[in-house]
Order: sequence, then C-alpha cells, then structure tokens
Amino acid sequence: MRILIVQTSYLGDTILSTPVIAGVHRLHPAAQLWMMTTPAATGLVERDPLLKGVIAFDKRKEAAGLTGLVRMGQRLRKMGFDRVYALQRSYRTALTLLASGIPHRTGFQNAKLSFIYHTVRSRRASDHDVLRNLSILTGEAPITEFDTRLRLYPPSREALAPDANHLLMQNKPLALLVPGSAWPTKMWYWKHYRTVAAHFLERDFAVALLGGPADQPVNQRVADNLDVVDLAGKITVAEAMTIVQNARIMICNDSMALHLASAFSTPCVAIFCATCPSFGFGPWRNRRAVVVEQKGLPCKPCARHGGKTCPTGTRACMEMLSPEEILAAADKVMMST
Repeated sequence: MRILIVQTSYLGDTILSTPVIAGVHRLHPAAQLWMMTTPAATGLVERDPLLKGVIAFDKRKEAAGLTGLVRMGQRLRKMGFDRVYALQRSYRTALTLLASGIPHRTGFQNAKLSFIYHTVRSRRASDHDVLRNLSILTGEAPITEFDTRLRLYPPSREALAPDANHLLMQNKPLALLVPGSAWPTKMWYWKHYRTVAAHFLERDFAVALLGGPADQPVNQRVADNLDVVDLAGKITVAEAMTIVQNARIMICNDSMALHLASAFSTPCVAIFCATCPSFGFGPWRNRRAVVVEQKGLPCKPCARHGGKTCPTGTRACMEMLSPEEILAAADKVMMST
C-alpha cells in the first residue's frame, strides 16, 4: 500500500504536521509513506526514516493554475497511491487530489470542497495545532494513542555551509535571534533585537541571525556594525535545524523558528506581538520555552496570522515589550537547563 500525506502550507505548519507521519505509520505499519509539501519545506522532512520519499508541490511553477493542478494530479495518479491524508484545507489541494484519482481520500470537514474527500474528520477547534493535525486520524484510533513529538532530522554538522559550520566550531555559547516574520505585525521591534544582540555579545556569546531571503533587510538593520553572523538567505532550512539544535538560547517571534526550538527542546523566548498562543501555535512540549507578550492591549490579537500594518497605528504590541523583559526571560530559561 502507498499512502500520501499532504501539507503545503507554511514551514511552521509542516513542522507541526510531522507527528502525523508517525501516526499514519502506526495505523498502517506495512505501507510505503510519502509526503507532499512545498519546495522550501522538503528539507524539513526528507530525512525522516518513515518516509519513502517527498514530493515538492510548487504552486508558482509546476502546479501553477488549473493546468498545473491537473498536471500534479496526473503525476500522483501515475505513482499509484492507495490513500491520502490531506492536512491542507485549500481549494488547490482538493482539486489536485480529485485529479489524482486516489481511491481513498481523507480530509478535514472544514476543508474547501470537502465533498471531494471520501472521509472527512472534524478538526479540533481549541487545541494546539499538533493535536488539530492528528485529529485527521482519530476515526481510526484515539488521539491519546499517537506519538505527539515533532519529527525533525537535521543534517550532520559536516554537511553544513562553511559559514554555519564555522559558527558552531566557536568555543562560545550560541545565541540565535530571528527578527523576521511573513507578517510585519508579528515582528518585535528591530531596535530591541539589536539591543539584545549587543547584550549577548557583551556576555561573550556567539550571536547569529536566522531567516530567509525576505528577512535580509530587517536582519541587516539588527546586525549593522555588530559582530554577529547573519545567515538570512545563506543556509537551507535543513541547515537551520542543525544550528537551532546546537543553540544555547533562541529569541524569536511567533514564527517557524519557535517550532524548530520545540523540536529540539532548545531554550527559547517566543515573542507574540499581534497574535496569541491560544491560537494553537505556541511552543510544543518544550519545557525550556517561554512566551512573552504585551498584556492588557484591547486590540490584541488583531488577526489570526497578524497583518501587514498595525490597525491602531500605535505598534504597541511590537514596541512596548522592552529588551530587559526579554533578556530576563532568556536568563530564566537558560538557568533551568
């Protein structure tokens, strides 16, 4: 039997979906498992020993437009999958899987075009997203029977890019800062990140900034004239896993980075600006993580995923949290290890 798991959302969503891999294996131990995800996310899951292979779903190239969806569906059809679990709830995913002709398709009840699925599961509304993802399997076994650990398998240090490898070879504790986000209102004020970076440099930490190519502008502002290593856009997401695994402390926004920290139990201060952990995207099973957010703001949360601009114009959730509060939280989680 060949089974496909589909998650083509953001990188963080892919990380929080990885327990489903072990869950499907538990239900179908003899099956050959594959995962379809975004090109950027393939590096997160391609080393998972339970997966036979990973398929990149590129909505901007091969899978662009209706023709692209049909083409991808035909590709899946040729691969002969017997069953698919669709964690992604979009029209695009549903139409692709319809074109695939996979004979048993399971999706969520609140997915777009849910009638395309042969079996639909109720997606939990209030739990952490890890449990919401696993609820796609609850018709086959109780959720308490599944392993809820995040599954990430980083490359070895020897496989890292030179800049990243040199960073880990320094005989200093490593502080990672991740100032960026896909949503501007999730980003703690860059000047505060700069203050935090300077603080750790004074304590003789090695300091590095992580992020993708889109995060380079904000990282450059943080790093200007400071002796920090800016890796934004210079390493792969797989290499970032190895860096996070070896960090002494990570400070980041509500973003994929905090889920990397959860996967490796890396001490982490997660700053929630426009959003709240109650949405289900806070640290997962990481006793060495703490959430810091500005309390008492009537406008917070302003949106489920944040927004492009502050609706009140005050930027209070992004700027009122002081660097001193974040550093105190960082000291607390580092002392607990």
